Amino acid sequence: MVSSGSTETAESDAPSARIRIREWLLEDVSAAKPAQPSAAEDAPQASSRNAEPGESGEPGEPGNAAAGDSAAPGAHAGQRWWRVMCLTGLDYFSTLGYQPGIAALAAGVLSPIATIVLVVVTLLGALPVYRRVAKESPHGEGSIAMLERLLSFWKGKLFVLALLGFAATDFLITITLSAADASAHLVENPHLTSLLGDKQVLLTMIMIALLGAVFLKGFSEAIGLAVFLVGTYLVLNVVVVAVGLWKIVEAPHVVTDWTDALTAQHGNPVIMVGVALVTFPKLALGLSGFETGVAVMPHIKGGPDDTAANPAGRIRGTRKLLTTSAVIMSCFLIATSFITTLLIPADQFKAGGEANGRALAFLAHEYLGGTFGSVYDLSTIAILWFAGASAMAGMLNLLPRYLPRYGMAPHWARAVRPMVIVLTLIGFLVTWIFDADVDAQGGAYATGVLVLISSAAIAVTIAAYKKRERGWTVAFAAISAIFLYTTVLNVLERPDGLKIGACFIAGIILVSLLSRLRRAFELRVTDVVLDDTAERFIRDYAHRPLRLIANEPSNRDNAEYRDKIRQIRADNDIPGEDDLVFVEVTVRDASDFESELTVRGEVLHGRYRVLTLESSSIPNALAALALTVRDRTGQRPHLYFEWTEGSPFAQFLRFFLFGQGEVAPVTREVLREAEPDRARRPRVHVG
Repeated sequence: MVSSGSTETAESDAPSARIRIREWLLEDVSAAKPAQPSAAEDAPQASSRNAEPGESGEPGEPGNAAAGDSAAPGAHAGQRWWRVMCLTGLDYFSTLGYQPGIAALAAGVLSPIATIVLVVVTLLGALPVYRRVAKESPHGEGSIAMLERLLSFWKGKLFVLALLGFAATDFLITITLSAADASAHLVENPHLTSLLGDKQVLLTMIMIALLGAVFLKGFSEAIGLAVFLVGTYLVLNVVVVAVGLWKIVEAPHVVTDWTDALTAQHGNPVIMVGVALVTFPKLALGLSGFETGVAVMPHIKGGPDDTAANPAGRIRGTRKLLTTSAVIMSCFLIATSFITTLLIPADQFKAGGEANGRALAFLAHEYLGGTFGSVYDLSTIAILWFAGASAMAGMLNLLPRYLPRYGMAPHWARAVRPMVIVLTLIGFLVTWIFDADVDAQGGAYATGVLVLISSAAIAVTIAAYKKRERGWTVAFAAISAIFLYTTVLNVLERPDGLKIGACFIAGIILVSLLSRLRRAFELRVTDVVLDDTAERFIRDYAHRPLRLIANEPSNRDNAEYRDKIRQIRADNDIPGEDDLVFVEVTVRDASDFESELTVRGEVLHGRYRVLTLESSSIPNALAALALTVRDRTGQRPHLYFEWTEGSPFAQFLRFFLFGQGEVAPVTREVLREAEPDRARRPRVHVG
């Protein structure tokens, strides 16, 4: 039998437990939190109302205005660029685990030449593009932010959502493919095959769950782990490459056999280069690190003079990161493709062969023994598992910058931990659908990588053109053409990648539109800014009610305002001695969800007080103004409207798409959601 006191304790503990769980979910993970952009770019300003948990101002969200406002003195905080290079190198360098095998399958004996083509495109194409992206978009938004600024209204939002779909394809498949390849190395280790042979899907899901657990626990120590994993992996690869080159020196006939095979199959060097160019799109996974390199840019320590608007030190650090990682990877790609092509029989690269997906591990076991080979396997498994960390960090930086700001995700999408849980569950689903098959996911991975690199090349081309940099414009246009060619060829040969990307895009757009509909009546004005005249108008009504007339301006002549006042007084029985103030809203981009409200006051025709507002939504602007007036004067203002003729559903669509429609009931609904207390809610009158 439970006493009443115990019951009360149990009942009171349940809500507090839920609160503790919610606070834990919304708690910031400092290293996964991006540095704050300037207020002028994309950090929403603090609203004049009290923020709900998870809204602007919540710790752990990219849109924290307070942090953004103080970004200048703290802009140098972060990690040294070479440490962050190890974070992005988890994705980039880990491709050595499978890239030589992919190159051998795609190009055969031409693998080293095709890899040289990849390196040339990397150093002369992708690297200059992303060095420019780092300069143009220094807060980790990448080329998506650059292209977003070129388009407005819904076409801009839908275009960004499409690019986010490909980014999600790239980053999520990075997580699942890397984990799947790590489990493949584990399963195919000679000492573990009999024990783990049929458990690859389970092992992959466990690795994805462990990766998510790292982010749920806290990511501040993860960069240190990344430095250790990358450093160890690169040292082991240096040993394997050195031993492989020495074996070639000891057996020079393998070089002769290779050159004879090249001549027999492809004739002359011109044909060889031509075939390598055609084969190049299949090697696109070797370009995977650049988008991640820009996405993790906010983690890089800047200079003491950095500001949010111009983080010059962080830009320099990012450029060092991109250049150093590209040079290191290029050297490894050429060396590993050479030794694996010359030393491993061609049939071993095929499905079922001992070198399939693990060419360097095969050489490690073959020439350095089982102990070193197992150590190499363990290092490869660890870096492939943790390669998803850079992708996860990239998504946690990228998605919250756009979806909540568009109204296309709930507020909790700005917090780290809920997003980690969602992304981990999606990783489980992708792994189950593809049965943890590395080759099956390769097409989607390559498509995501190439679409993002192509969009980055186009973005920097447009940026150079706008700044009238003729030489860079021509160079970037040529690079764009190369990447577009590569993307098209990849899609034609492996259309499954485009299909998967389309599924991600459709999912993001569907969820985004549903979220936007659900949040349609939310007060989403981030700040209310009044000029001196508007401030004076409001101060005049500190001790009496302010009556606001919603007016859609036409000619703005004396007769328009005179007739409007007569109509409103007659419809609502307003005494003639009460002052009336007109409110006129100009809608800028109705597709924007969160926006600042600018209020200007003026006196027209010597007698009519008019407040002009600029916002993305008329009802939201009027509701925000009314609440601001109430908070500043202590008086509940009155809003007066006319009914709008037409179908209510059609009017709602006008509001949803264009920020207009039937203003009166929507304004009232926004006020009701923003202020549940009827005694404090501004009053709405419709005549």
